[in-house]
Amino acid sequence: MNFFNKTIVKLIPYVPKKVVRIFASKYIAGETLSDAIQVTAKLNEKGILATMDVLGEDISTKEEAERNRDECIEVIKAINKFDLDSNLSLKLTQLGLKINLDLCFQNLKSILEKAKLFNQFVRIDMEDSSCTDSTIQIFERARDYYPNCGIVLQAYLNRTLEDATRLIEKKANFRLCKGIYVEPETIAIKDKQGINRNFLKILKTMLATGCYVGIATHDEELVQGSYKLIEEFKLEKTSYEFQMLLGVRENLRASIVKNGHRLRVYVPFGKHWYKYSLRRFKENPQIAGYIFKSILFRD
Repeated sequence: MNFFNKTIVKLIPYVPKKVVRIFASKYIAGETLSDAIQVTAKLNEKGILATMDVLGEDISTKEEAERNRDECIEVIKAINKFDLDSNLSLKLTQLGLKINLDLCFQNLKSILEKAKLFNQFVRIDMEDSSCTDSTIQIFERARDYYPNCGIVLQAYLNRTLEDATRLIEKKANFRLCKGIYVEPETIAIKDKQGINRNFLKILKTMLATGCYVGIATHDEELVQGSYKLIEEFKLEKTSYEFQMLLGVRENLRASIVKNGHRLRVYVPFGKHWYKYSLRRFKENPQIAGYIFKSILFRD
């Protein structure tokens, strides 16, 4: 299946954009905020939570960062206006992380101020390893100002348990995922079983200390391992949640909800869907395989 997935990814750049859109439509809500609102409302009707994300990270100008800031604020306003059960997720490179840290923080602060007004939660996503230190730095600074925000950590990085231990002391709200960026062997675990072992080790550490965790995975082995930890610590349903991408492993998603667990779906949208799609398919060929199979077999 790995060869199958990688073959799909290699062919995608040669496929007409409108055909790629068919693939992408499984896990991207659309190009507009209105599209994301509709998708989120439908998820809420099924008892599923959401986190909405405006695509367009890794920008290079102050003006782009400010536009992204304003779009994020519009998402917060829409969540409040339409009474959606959703958070906002954002990437710091879309707010100017690679331009200037203070610029990035000021843009983030404007978003957090609006979120505070409506008592909403904001999730700061993690990006490639070149951003890890600065993302944690800005998260810690932001959390001192606005406690109702959280961060993402990636289980395939060797450093993550140490990062988690440091942030646990501040009772951080985590999303824990495997990680999708291509990183060198010197800093990242490369084999699936090694990543899974580290994921569950980090998750156990987080849950044991009472931190809220968004358990972000499409891997049934990790879902089952998480169930065991939830039972071991006798956790209330409100002290954790599962998280998945829009349009991926919907049968597994339904099973998690049926078993009585909170589940949140990542709802990305925006005019940068094509660039995002190519990058995500390249970084994680398994996602391309999931989506291709779901289109063919209605999985």
